[in-house]
Amino acid sequence: MSSTDITTKFLPVALGIVMLGLGLSLTLDDFKRVVQYPKAVITGLICQMLVLPAVCFLLCKGMGLAPVLAVGLMLLSASPGGATANLYSHLSRGDVALNITLTAVNSLLTIFTIPVIVNLSLAHFMGTEQYIPLQFKKVLEVFAIVLVPVSIGMMINKRFPEFAKKMEKPVKIASALVLLLVIAGAVLKEKENIKSYFAQVGMAALLFNLLSLGVGYFAPKLLRLPERQNIAIAMEIGIHNGTLAIYIAMNALQNSAMAIPPAVYSLIMFFTAALFGWLINLGRKE
Repeated sequence: MSSTDITTKFLPVALGIVMLGLGLSLTLDDFKRVVQYPKAVITGLICQMLVLPAVCFLLCKGMGLAPVLAVGLMLLSASPGGATANLYSHLSRGDVALNITLTAVNSLLTIFTIPVIVNLSLAHFMGTEQYIPLQFKKVLEVFAIVLVPVSIGMMINKRFPEFAKKMEKPVKIASALVLLLVIAGAVLKEKENIKSYFAQVGMAALLFNLLSLGVGYFAPKLLRLPERQNIAIAMEIGIHNGTLAIYIAMNALQNSAMAIPPAVYSLIMFFTAALFGWLINLGRKE
């Protein structure tokens, strides 16, 4: 499969599969939980949408990342939590209902916030002469490729709940495989530079991942939220939707180098999230 096939054919389908899988586990009640858990939801959204981009910006500046890689990492910071966060939260005894609510609400809001953060990042790191605004058509494209499959999944869940429940696990496995294929595609396209990119962005991606998990866990802890909600927010913020970030980099921005930071981060986060979940549950009795 050529790099053109990956960006124009496979990647949108891949993201659609991931979003469909998310929709199979969602109901309208998940959105209503914003009222039930206002403090937890607001805390999670503030950390995700305001704190993380600021932390990422300081990290990019402090580590002197190449402009194109800095924009790629900023794009990742603006992306919502991944569907895998629900699974990790469940395994770590977190509040999965809160995860689902945050994923649903954040996925909607980032349709509007991602263009803002990405364009500001492009203007700052790459200069006004290289400024590449996200076209409205591309924003609508991302909007459609996220919301349409999620809506279909929700409708299937409503009409055929037993079928949706049976399909949750296979679709999650398929989503994980799809993510690996997407990462492989991004890496393949930049194979000549991948060693250099990993050397440049690997440590930054790891630090950002650890900071994301830390902010997600300790910020709600300082606000004295229940431990299950602390874990849920940590997983939601630490596990990003790398597929969406890669799609935007390669399709909307048409820059495969910008897809490298999300790809590297996506490889790292599965291991760090598992270790994090194990550590915070050591000696836990509840």
